[in-house]
Amino acid sequence: MAAIHDLAKDFVRLCQEGQFEEAGKRYWSDRIVSLEPMEGPMARSEGLQAVLAKGEWWYQNHEIHQVTSDGPYVHGNQFAVKFIMDVTPKTGDAAGKKLHMEEIGLYTVQDGKITEERFFFGG
Repeated sequence: MAAIHDLAKDFVRLCQEGQFEEAGKRYWSDRIVSLEPMEGPMARSEGLQAVLAKGEWWYQNHEIHQVTSDGPYVHGNQFAVKFIMDVTPKTGDAAGKKLHMEEIGLYTVQDGKITEERFFFGG
């Protein structure tokens, strides 16, 4: 439990410092699976390169105004993080409209690496 707690605390610390890519590169497994609560090509990303590409797409298509990260909340081999974001999409139906988003990320850890991340959007 201590190892997962330490991993989770460092992951959140990096996120709080705005180092999301570094957090992923440090802690994602090569076999990571990322699940988003939507339909389409990014609803399920498998493998480190696919998840890194999803992150690249996010940053290229959104102006990020503010992100806060709260947690971690640890249970067994999983931990949760609450993210609160203010972003403006650059493309699509919401292009140019500043959005306030809240989501929970649930992370599963095996052998010292995050093997799954699953996101839940708030209302």
